[in-house]
Amino acid sequence: MAEASRWHRGGAPKPKLHYRKEVEIRTTLQELSLYFIFLINLCILTFGMVNPHMYYLNKVMSSLFLDTSVPGDERTNFKSIRSITDFWKFMEGPLLEGLYWDAWYTNKTLYNLKNSSRIYYENILLGVPRVRQLRVRNNTCKVYSSFQSLMSECYDKYTSSNEDTSDFGLKQETEWKYSTPNSSSPWHWGFVGVYRNGGFIFTLSKSKSDTKNKFINLRLNSWITRGTRVIFIDFSLYNANINLFCIIRLVAEFPATGGIITSWQFYSVKLLRYVSHYDYIIASCEITFCIFLIVFTTQEAQKIREFKSAYFKSVWNWLELLLLVLCFVAVSFNIYCNIQIFLLLEDLLKNTEKYSDFYFLAYWYIYYNNIIAITIFFAWIKIFKFISFNKTMSQLSTTLSRCLKDIVGFAIMFFIIFFAYAQLGFLVFGSQVDDFSTFQNAIFAQFRIVLGDFNFAGIQQANRILGPIYFITFIFFVFFVLLNMFLAIINDTYSEVKADYSIGRRPDFELGEMIKKSCNNALEKLRLKKPQKDEDDKGMKGDLAEQARREGFDENEIQSAEQMKKWKERLEKKYYSSEIQDDYQPVTQQEFRDGTTTKYKVILSECLTK
Repeated sequence: MAEASRWHRGGAPKPKLHYRKEVEIRTTLQELSLYFIFLINLCILTFGMVNPHMYYLNKVMSSLFLDTSVPGDERTNFKSIRSITDFWKFMEGPLLEGLYWDAWYTNKTLYNLKNSSRIYYENILLGVPRVRQLRVRNNTCKVYSSFQSLMSECYDKYTSSNEDTSDFGLKQETEWKYSTPNSSSPWHWGFVGVYRNGGFIFTLSKSKSDTKNKFINLRLNSWITRGTRVIFIDFSLYNANINLFCIIRLVAEFPATGGIITSWQFYSVKLLRYVSHYDYIIASCEITFCIFLIVFTTQEAQKIREFKSAYFKSVWNWLELLLLVLCFVAVSFNIYCNIQIFLLLEDLLKNTEKYSDFYFLAYWYIYYNNIIAITIFFAWIKIFKFISFNKTMSQLSTTLSRCLKDIVGFAIMFFIIFFAYAQLGFLVFGSQVDDFSTFQNAIFAQFRIVLGDFNFAGIQQANRILGPIYFITFIFFVFFVLLNMFLAIINDTYSEVKADYSIGRRPDFELGEMIKKSCNNALEKLRLKKPQKDEDDKGMKGDLAEQARREGFDENEIQSAEQMKKWKERLEKKYYSSEIQDDYQPVTQQEFRDGTTTKYKVILSECLTK
């Protein structure tokens, strides 16, 4: 139990210790102020990269090319394509109509047809669209001997080793001849395969009628065959009103099972970075970000040199290193993207009769945006390092640190049961229910079940016996038992921490109090606020009394100590005697309870006789 002497003597710690604490708090405040400036700068930088127009541009383009129905069949659009016939209907219908906007709604020509099409009259089509196909060779898989008489051809799923690079069909135009892949362009990760570049490629014409004739010719000559595994439709737009590029990719995968699986990508990016005055403000924030990065790197290098191996024992130091690494990666991505845009953008815009491959630029820009998003996430998390000096946040961090071992042990038990159920669901329902079609989907489906989002009807229909058994037992063991055990661990630890704080086992100082005190001192020096020494003493007295109550003293003991303190102050003021301080002995809580405070009465009587 803490001694009462600290409260009895007015709570004044030793001067040296008090000075060290003030220096530590002052250093923390300086670091916090500097870090807040860095965080504000980073927020301005990141928010300057995006704007709401990106969402609306993606939305209007996706509505045009994905939701527009095929003429004569309102139920068929790009999202609902399931056969080769539906695919050609889309190519000759919604795609053709969406790409070519030659006139105003009054049929008045708005611009020279030699220029690019203007989709929705505002978005310039850069160059011409490109259509690309990837195929696999025949006999890339083995037919079982009993069925060889029925089926002699076998086309496996797409891999780079199975890809067919030989010419086929008419073998005249580029769409019938294989084009080697470009090493600089990224591969595409689809639903049923990872596809590289190259393939059988053709570009569309500036004329709508020529493009339609091209589609009809390809359809009649069977450009899509059993060996076709994927078709990409790529084109790019630019909206000068909002200075945004929209890079669009429509993908139709032809799996080995038959049918078609469609997917799409709409990337609205700002490739021309510095156009308006606001853009130059963002540029200044980027320069400031680099300066902060150099300063923080120097500070961490000095800490490592000073503390050596002890530096790596703190979690906050590891977070600092992670944040620095992410910042350097973000700067590297930014420099690389700007260099590539500077080198390629002008060449891409020179020839409007060719396909302009902006997908490469958009790909790396999206990666840069992702790195920045992760960086600012950890930058916000780092604030906990500073606000942990606050009582509430200190309780939170102490609770998490104390129950860490229990949570790790619980997590092992939880994931053993969780993965067991995931494998059971995948094996039993994987061929029937989309949520369990892969092991990864089964894991995510179980997390959704815990949150209350589940498809019980699909599970029951897939297996009428194991389905309900799986669902009921999973809900019972995971939801009712394990999750409540997890909450019990957190609650019990928090109760212990709160009890410790209530009896005085808490940090010796709080950052908020120091900030408040510094503000008051500044206002007093500027003569904007009168000194309130009496009120501070009164507040200190109230704080000390409250601390004594937390340490277990009853009201009679607190009142006796207060009266004794008043007598001591009066005697010191009247006689200026140092013997009282020299003879003064701390009074512990046990001494108060045992009634051994008579020694103070003796001292007081001696002083009075003097």
